[in-house]
Amino acid sequence: MALHDHTYAVIMAGGVGSRFWPMSRSGRPKQFLDILNRGRTLIQMTADRLEPMLPYERMFVVTNVRYKDEVMAQLPNLPEDQILCEPFMRNTAPCLAYAHHSIARKDPNATIVVASADHLIEDEDGFRDVLDVAVQQASETNQLLTLGITPTRPDTGYGYIQYEELPRAIDERLQQVRTFTEKPNRELAEEFIASGDFCWNSGIFVWSLATIQDQFEAQLPDLHSAFIERLDDLGTEREAEAIRAIFGAAENISIDYGIMEGAPNVGVVLGDFGWSDLGTWGSLYDKLPKDAEGNALSGAALIGEDAKGLMVACENGKLVVAKGLKDFIIADTPDALLLCPRNEEQWVKQLVSQLKADKGEPLV
Repeated sequence: MALHDHTYAVIMAGGVGSRFWPMSRSGRPKQFLDILNRGRTLIQMTADRLEPMLPYERMFVVTNVRYKDEVMAQLPNLPEDQILCEPFMRNTAPCLAYAHHSIARKDPNATIVVASADHLIEDEDGFRDVLDVAVQQASETNQLLTLGITPTRPDTGYGYIQYEELPRAIDERLQQVRTFTEKPNRELAEEFIASGDFCWNSGIFVWSLATIQDQFEAQLPDLHSAFIERLDDLGTEREAEAIRAIFGAAENISIDYGIMEGAPNVGVVLGDFGWSDLGTWGSLYDKLPKDAEGNALSGAALIGEDAKGLMVACENGKLVVAKGLKDFIIADTPDALLLCPRNEEQWVKQLVSQLKADKGEPLV
């Protein structure tokens, strides 16, 4: 199915994927890796699933300036002027403000789909069906929309949305958002699942340009004003300097905290299309095929004896031999080796912060 001609996509591709250290590094983060062994990187898979609905001419990628060449190499059909380069990491609100103003120069009547470059969606037809509902609603109303995922377990690594019936909805999957909750504890997550009126927040958003710009003006006025003041510089040789000045002064804030949680009219379209944010080694383990002992491999070969439940990732098909090891992450690169119990995977992000402080940029 194709979306209407005023639909645009913004792919956010500026993160460093620190929970996937040592495979994902600041020099080449996980969105540019084929960690699923499918012959396509995560950012390529993201563009692939959008392309049947809208052409590359209506896709924008926002990334860090250091990744521009990588984006160009991996998405050669994407026009170069639609790769928007952030000079500093300032979270998703400044990133999306930049994208919105860039799209506004091309089409002030745009409806915008926002997606992350490093998510996995298994049922792409199901995803596109849900997205079609969201785009129709966003283009005809002033709702901000997110795609909500039917939860399968009380996962504490996801944000949750409580919803209620939306009267006169165009589709039964379209609901009104009551509350957002970021990463609850286990007990609260179990209560959410039991209640039956909560879903996971996928972080995939849909809205009209006019509606989101109104919310930026109302809720993040300093950021909105900064772009308005430099609007004439966008699309000129002065753009890079203007964006550097705007981002240098911008608050580090997510679109969730900065806009969505305070917006007056937020909807969610419910779906179950095999979504994962692939945020950790454990989430990758869940999505990869397993051998008879429950071992999952990414770019590696394994000979195991009494080796069970391993997540093994290497480069270039390296052979890993393991004996008597259970439920571990093994991730090997030329300059680093990670061994970590799978149930302590959240420690990896802390490790990266410590490594950056102790060893400096080359290792992270």
